Amino acid sequence: MMRQAGRYMAVYRKLAEKYPSFRERSETTDLIVEISLQPWNAFRPDGVIIFSDILTPLPAFGVEFDIEDVRGPVIQSPIRSEEGLKALHPIDLEKLSFVGDSLKILRREVGGDAAVLGFVGAPWTIATYIVEGGTTRTYTTIKSMCHTAPHLLRTLLSHLAQAIADYVVFQVESGAHCIQIFDSWGGQLPPDMWERWSKPYIKEIVDLVKKRCPETPIVLYINGNGGLLERMKDTGVDVIGLDWTVDMADGRRRLGSGIGVQGNVDPAYLFSPLPALAEEIQRVVRCAGPRRHILNLGHGVLVGTPEEAVAHFFEVARSLKFDTLFQNKSAEDPRLVA
Repeated sequence: MMRQAGRYMAVYRKLAEKYPSFRERSETTDLIVEISLQPWNAFRPDGVIIFSDILTPLPAFGVEFDIEDVRGPVIQSPIRSEEGLKALHPIDLEKLSFVGDSLKILRREVGGDAAVLGFVGAPWTIATYIVEGGTTRTYTTIKSMCHTAPHLLRTLLSHLAQAIADYVVFQVESGAHCIQIFDSWGGQLPPDMWERWSKPYIKEIVDLVKKRCPETPIVLYINGNGGLLERMKDTGVDVIGLDWTVDMADGRRRLGSGIGVQGNVDPAYLFSPLPALAEEIQRVVRCAGPRRHILNLGHGVLVGTPEEAVAHFFEVARSLKFDTLFQNKSAEDPRLVA
């Protein structure tokens, strides 16, 4: 469940009171491991996600940032000129040893009982923070740069693609079974712009990782991806994450059965009566079809989500019976497997 570790859990809030800095919590091995295991200890999901942030690797290739309580991430020196590019250097993975160490420990802790999941931000999404100087609602600076300084932006995106690919391989070699790429703000681009300014750099990462870690599945998630599904498939990833605004049956129809899908229960369902949540989980699973589906939310767990609803989500998931859900389809095609 995306953001399965976090503020909705009482144990996390208690720990955050003791360690109020998000960067300390996400850059200290002992705390990363403890937080990553909190939902595992409580709910026993099939995946344990390392507690981290898509911005975590930035200082390792020359971009310093802070996280402020009100403003969120703040890039100290936004890159908007050729001069700004001079700050960039190849990623120094020694500066991310806390990530590698945490993944190694998580692999030992969960043994063979769960997959350990790592993640990264896509180049376009990371670039929005680096160019805009933090979070934004309009993306006007970086979008205008596509036209006013295309060479500068392409140079930045190419550097990010290489750094992120190296970071993915580092996570895999440290113990991650699977990697999710978050192009969180890719959905802010018109589809033809995403095709030019995001997709090639995601594909570059996928190609580089597949050469070095061919057995590692890669998931691609974009928030607001209803207009991008077919284009996402062309990146070469193994699984497409659907957000909750896409009908799972429609997403499966558009993507076909040859690629994995992930999702896509609306996180707001976790505030609904538990029977309604159970019904929605069953509907999503049926719509996804009998093969290559990872049940997840269509976005991260919301702040204030009741923990009993998260527990119910996993209980319902574990209770589902393949033969019951897909009895007719299995009879039609005996080759189908869960």
